[in-house]
Amino acid sequence: MKYYLEITLLPNDEIPIYFLWSKMFQQIHLGLVEMQDDQKRVPIGVSFPGYVADDQFTTLCSKLRLFTQDEATLARFDAPKWLARLSDYVHCTSIRPVPEKLSGYAIYRREHAKTNPERLARRYAKRHDLDFETALNGVVELRADSNGGETYPKSFRYCDMPNQRIATPFIRLQSLSNDQSFCLWIGKSEVAAPVAGHFSTYGLSRTTTVPEF
Repeated sequence: MKYYLEITLLPNDEIPIYFLWSKMFQQIHLGLVEMQDDQKRVPIGVSFPGYVADDQFTTLCSKLRLFTQDEATLARFDAPKWLARLSDYVHCTSIRPVPEKLSGYAIYRREHAKTNPERLARRYAKRHDLDFETALNGVVELRADSNGGETYPKSFRYCDMPNQRIATPFIRLQSLSNDQSFCLWIGKSEVAAPVAGHFSTYGLSRTTTVPEF
């Protein structure tokens, strides 16, 4: 990654920072969707310079960086266009070369809660051609083989399952496919060397790095 721009959120007493993260990142996501290729790969990655995640506290702070290999790609993305409706609440820098002196490299990836009831219900609804509310609140009957080769029933409702907390920061977004609200949980790993590749339409990846400085 050789070029970047930085977006700073400007919250105030009436508009909290978590609300601005939702509105700003939703716009960035919309722009990245238009940048994806036929394999849904995106040439722009994101980082969160103020990222903190520990047992006591998690935050993304107030800054987002967008990275690309070449200046033309970032110019074609045109971040100010996507953020025009939020111009009073965000500050976007010009495109700049990545500094030569770096503190390291990082991978920012999407995290999933394995027992998230809403996510599991959406998957169940899709598999069984149900609407989301029916899948979430209805009784699910499963049958599985026991050790003796017989079957036994297992009944539950997704809405009764506890949410598993993920100890990372998140941004609340709206799904483009079904308009459902969801949390985009963001994990971070620091790595010693850069790894080239592509990103998702959220600017995240499980393998591709972005520079830290």
